[in-house]
Amino acid sequence: MGNFQLPAIGVLVGPGHNGGDALVVARELHFQGFPVFVYCPFSKLKELTGCHAEYLRSLNIPFFDTIEPLKNCDLFIDGLFGFGLEREINAPVSTAIDEINQLNKPVFSIDIPSGIHTDTGEVLGTAIRATHTFCLGLWKLAFLQDRALEYVGTSELIDFDIPLADIVAILGDFPAVQRITKASAIQSLPLPRSPIAHKYTNGHLLIIAGSARYNGAAILSALGARASGVGMLSIAVPESMKPMLSNQLPEALVIGCPETSNGAIKDLPVGIDLGIYDAIACGPGLTLEAAIAVESVLECDRPLVIDADGLNILAQLGTVPILSERSALTVITPHPGEFKRLFPELADKMGDRIAVTQQAAQLTGAVVLLKGARVCICSVDEGDSLRDSYASRTITYLNPESTPALARGGSGDVLTGLLGGLIASALAKPSKRIGRKSPPKSVVETAVWWHARAGIMAAKERTELGVDAFTLTQYLIPALREFY
Repeated sequence: MGNFQLPAIGVLVGPGHNGGDALVVARELHFQGFPVFVYCPFSKLKELTGCHAEYLRSLNIPFFDTIEPLKNCDLFIDGLFGFGLEREINAPVSTAIDEINQLNKPVFSIDIPSGIHTDTGEVLGTAIRATHTFCLGLWKLAFLQDRALEYVGTSELIDFDIPLADIVAILGDFPAVQRITKASAIQSLPLPRSPIAHKYTNGHLLIIAGSARYNGAAILSALGARASGVGMLSIAVPESMKPMLSNQLPEALVIGCPETSNGAIKDLPVGIDLGIYDAIACGPGLTLEAAIAVESVLECDRPLVIDADGLNILAQLGTVPILSERSALTVITPHPGEFKRLFPELADKMGDRIAVTQQAAQLTGAVVLLKGARVCICSVDEGDSLRDSYASRTITYLNPESTPALARGGSGDVLTGLLGGLIASALAKPSKRIGRKSPPKSVVETAVWWHARAGIMAAKERTELGVDAFTLTQYLIPALREFY
């Protein structure tokens, strides 16, 4: 064998326990024969961290208080700041962090990249751009906040087997924020089907969508609903769009609506009975001209999924007073721009996506699904009708896995149809129920997880550039094959 030179490793050491962890890693790498160099610009260290530092010095591992001597290292271990950092990082440490980021070399962060707020994911002045982060013990909220994702790189939980009793003692029996897991998502899928199921037992969904300008939105929503397995699918579109929808979805019941001169839905057909549907999904591609139709839907007693222009019309009508008066399940699915229009009083707080989603759920009583790289879903415990007690009863779920391949026009339309179909199936009238049923709020998390899994599978096969919204619909069913 030829000579093999081990890579030189730069270890970034802070004054606290995170720095102590980095020093332990440095020691073990040294014992394995790696050349190790320590950057530690702090004169005062916590007692245990100081003991580790003295031991490394006794091993003749070099310490430096500037980053310059480490710039030729092949990779870095980041242990400058960890859990609980709240103050902004200042020079000279901030300058050193910026210089390390500019090197474009692998960086492995311990627990959380230095400079990231543990809960909000905020960058405190500057932050290490890690290629990989080892989160210790329990996941921190920052790993599920969109603005931290470009800093954490790929992440992995290092499980310390913390006793459940100790976790419950601190967090309670039901943590306020939970990650959507594969196991929980699969439980709420409408599978397996009862051998005696028929179309009326699997729910009836009405989709209200589309316009001459955005006719594809209705098709994409309907294809998402088709994949949900909903028993009956009705689609209300402008009258001129009926042939197109019937051609694309021959199994659907297509309802033509009076339309404006611009080809938008002017109103719902006279005599339409919204009460026959188990759920209604409304909004994709409508344009603001469909305000009368959306208002009619908001006034009905059916479970609703509201997206896109349905949300923009809702914002004009008054989000909080309308939604807080609805007794039926309501799910709103805004992206950040729509969220700001719906809740202008929360617009300046959007930096903490989890907090604002929770507040929106508390204000309205609706299930709020805030889209983003890590979808955040908040709802309020139905067991308490007192608005002032909602804060302690808000349930929050975050989807930890997704793909930027979903950042394409029409992807949200697919989710709206998929979610609407799952809710209709879960809420099929009690007299019709056969076999497995899931709580309607649970299927919201399932829809988000399923939608993301399809995107991940499509991106793996086609790259992130090859996943348009129509292609996404074709991966919804294949995404489940490994589980059934």
